[in-house]
Amino acid sequence: MEPRADPSPPSVPGARRSKLLPDRELGHPPPGRVQFLRPGPKALGKGAVFGIASELPKTVLAETYRYPEMVEIEQAEAQLSELDLLASMFPGENELTVNDQLAVAELKDCIEKGTMEGRSSKVYFTINMHLDMSADTVVVFSLACVLPFEYPAVLPEITVRSVLLSRSQQTQLNTDLTTYLQRHCLGDVCILNATDWVREHASGYVSRDPAPPPLPESTVQPVHVILTRLWIYSHHIYNKCKRRDILQWAKELSLSGFSMPGKPGIVCVEGPHGACEEFWSRLKKLNWKRILIRHREDIPLDGTNEMERWRKFSVFEEKMFSVSGARGNHMDFGQLYQFLNANGCGDVFQMFFGVEGQ
Repeated sequence: MEPRADPSPPSVPGARRSKLLPDRELGHPPPGRVQFLRPGPKALGKGAVFGIASELPKTVLAETYRYPEMVEIEQAEAQLSELDLLASMFPGENELTVNDQLAVAELKDCIEKGTMEGRSSKVYFTINMHLDMSADTVVVFSLACVLPFEYPAVLPEITVRSVLLSRSQQTQLNTDLTTYLQRHCLGDVCILNATDWVREHASGYVSRDPAPPPLPESTVQPVHVILTRLWIYSHHIYNKCKRRDILQWAKELSLSGFSMPGKPGIVCVEGPHGACEEFWSRLKKLNWKRILIRHREDIPLDGTNEMERWRKFSVFEEKMFSVSGARGNHMDFGQLYQFLNANGCGDVFQMFFGVEGQ
């Protein structure tokens, strides 16, 4: 009987065993076959090339038993597969909105090339769920989802919003959702789990605070309108003509919000849905190095009189926050966060910059 080959890596000078993955996850070959990494320009640059011990020259040394790029590729493929699944699960208009198309294009390109080099943006999308709060009341709950590069090894960044939630209700709901995902879904794709959890538990958070006093009855049939809020990210905003156009267009279209010139540049506009879409249509036609809608909010209202109640900003203005840098083009992000937080938008800071504001 032939002796059984040891499935562990051979003792070869220069070999080093991975400390990141246990043996059962590395997928050792069957007895009698030993996997190596074959050093060489391709192996060392773009990824590993596998071989059989008997096929390798004696001078080839085992390089490693760790496959970092394979893990990264698998994570990327899981993100793209989940996004395709979500598109089939939420096919209706505005049910699933990809807020950063460039990030998805980068993701697909990296998967095709087999390397994560050049990936710079996280996949970011919003799911709008219409939930029945009572027999005659349907409310939209929005899940803003950002997928870190390491997802699903780490949790996604999910923020749930609704016009029915007070700030304390929204905070508690998001905290409990994160706790649930941490306990039950860490390491697996979990956006559908999050939507199911919100569908099942959202009504409980709405009922925790006293309901607002009922509005006086009116014989006029309510007009359903949508307040839209666009959070626009640009690589930079320096040009004085562009800055002037932004201010003029916002005034012309009766939009409120702010613009922050510099690097990066940020623009927030809010108002009637059609006016915001017109603003974005004009803005994106200008010459930009990079510009995109980082986040959008569409809030259904019962009438035009509700519009002013749900605005975060009273006017549109250009904001400057203690500029710094050699060209005076970098803003103080701490002051930006304080400004956003004062206007009830502090959570947007993390969507823009990937870190919590202070």
